[in-house]
Amino acid sequence: MPTWESMRRSMWEAALYVRQGVASPGSERDDLVLGAKSVAAAMTAWVLARYLLPPTVSTFAPFTALVALQATVYRSLRDCGQYLFALTAGAALAATLAAAIGIHWWSFGLLTFLALAVGRLRPLGEHGTQVTIIGFFAFSSGQGRIDYIGHLVASVGIGVACGIAAHLALAPARHTIRRQEAVADLFSGIERRLRELADTLAADTPDAAAMQQLRTDWRGLSSDADRLRQTVDSEVENSRLNPRRSIEDAHQALMRARAALDIAQRSLDHLRSVGRSLEHALSSGEYEALSPSFRAAYTGLLHTAAEALDGIGRRARTDSVLLR
Repeated sequence: MPTWESMRRSMWEAALYVRQGVASPGSERDDLVLGAKSVAAAMTAWVLARYLLPPTVSTFAPFTALVALQATVYRSLRDCGQYLFALTAGAALAATLAAAIGIHWWSFGLLTFLALAVGRLRPLGEHGTQVTIIGFFAFSSGQGRIDYIGHLVASVGIGVACGIAAHLALAPARHTIRRQEAVADLFSGIERRLRELADTLAADTPDAAAMQQLRTDWRGLSSDADRLRQTVDSEVENSRLNPRRSIEDAHQALMRARAALDIAQRSLDHLRSVGRSLEHALSSGEYEALSPSFRAAYTGLLHTAAEALDGIGRRARTDSVLLR
């Protein structure tokens, strides 16, 4: 059982989440807007279906409205298409079996077997189970009758219309500039710690505690890069079919951000490897065997790499001359 302290902490975190969403744009506001649109679309779909259709099918309207309201317009249209495909397949199976062999326990079993098989088709995606569910409703509640299936299709159509209308009325916000800024901040952190590594390597007796802190920072930056990769990929999907305007050449900007993240992740992998090697050299006493000329050359290489990363991480296009 949850304690009162944990419940109060959860309520406080939820209040902070809502406050953050109201105060500034970001993922929190996107969630709040999507929730408000979902409530409005589901309520509208239920009211329309309740007054226009029999009560046996009215529940499908708000359910379909929620299916139609995903985080991005592209995902909404994709899921609607998959759900409508599943609806058509399930209703067709139920109507065909009811008309051909009647309503029996063994025909219900046959319907289940066929619906499960059809639901495994890849184009249905995550909505494959809806073939079976729709088939059950059409077969049991509607007895496979065409009029019931017609009302069912109408209810689903109402839900799809309400969901898509909500998305078109207030399309998801575009965050291309914010993603670019986040990538630039990540590269700034990598560049700063790369120069700290160069300064550490230039010392005759590097500080072991500083090296340990650098390794901790690199692990944190790697986690940030992984999370940022997911947000950039989500923004690429969000840009598809989204009627909202963004910056000019937004698609190319996101592709550059993806490419920059590839470089960042590979650089961090290499830096972690360098950190492990340097830490081993310090603990084993092998660091003293490194010649000053080697350390000076490697330090210069690290500073050059830091300058290149500074150019790659900028929001603007990277001048190819700087990378030669």
